[in-house]
Amino acid sequence: MKVYKIRAGAVIEHENQFFTMEVDDWDNFLNRSNLYQWLLNELVGLTEVDDVNLDVLEIPMGTQEIWASGVTYMRSKEARMEESKDAGGGTFYDRVYDAERPELFFKATAQRTVPHRGAVRIRKDSDWNVPEPELALLVSAKGTIEGYTIGNDMSSRSIEGENPLYLPQAKTYEGCAALGPCIYVCEGSIDSNTMISLEILRDAQTVFSGEVSINTMKRELQDLVDYLFRECNFPQGCFLMTGTGIIPPDEFTLQVGDETRIAIEGIGTLVNFVAS
Repeated sequence: MKVYKIRAGAVIEHENQFFTMEVDDWDNFLNRSNLYQWLLNELVGLTEVDDVNLDVLEIPMGTQEIWASGVTYMRSKEARMEESKDAGGGTFYDRVYDAERPELFFKATAQRTVPHRGAVRIRKDSDWNVPEPELALLVSAKGTIEGYTIGNDMSSRSIEGENPLYLPQAKTYEGCAALGPCIYVCEGSIDSNTMISLEILRDAQTVFSGEVSINTMKRELQDLVDYLFRECNFPQGCFLMTGTGIIPPDEFTLQVGDETRIAIEGIGTLVNFVAS
């Protein structure tokens, strides 16, 4: 099923039927063990609705932090090594890809995150910027994966490539992340053959497209979560982006006005527009 956040609460889509639900506290609403079964039980008392406007959606989160994983796909490792070789940091990414410990970093607060059809930003002090399409996990306070959404991890490659120690500046700033359009909640785990695709449009013309299957990810999803929770507590749960396997070629950079479309099978399409 899919959970959409709207101004008046939530819209639940289940088996091609739509139900509305009042939600006073999105932290408590999302932070549950076995969220799927809880939602199924709640649907029994809800009335189906026919007229649902999903054109204007809010970020499907409360006050949770967003964290991110790096170098979980071969394409990401290759791109990071290439962008950092002149700074002498290229081998760092090679070692991270093969190491037991994953790369994990803080990405964004709700304040710095935009919804479906919202405006993501590129930094004014960066001249090489890309979107990074990622499967994002909704994780409970107990460290259980309770749902999935689409993440857009905006990245300033020129800053990160200048020196790997500049990663926080390349990754965390106003409008640096997007989540949506919904949270996909299923019984069990997401299909390992699920495809992620990215399309970038400029003046209504496609200037880049690519796709990847999540089964090419080097890391297991629960392993990423377990490392994140080793020394961090998340009383309201958190979101964890799981890395990207789609990166435009080195000669490509986003421009103001570009449209990014990230689609993940079973979840939907996250659309964003680029602002400065």
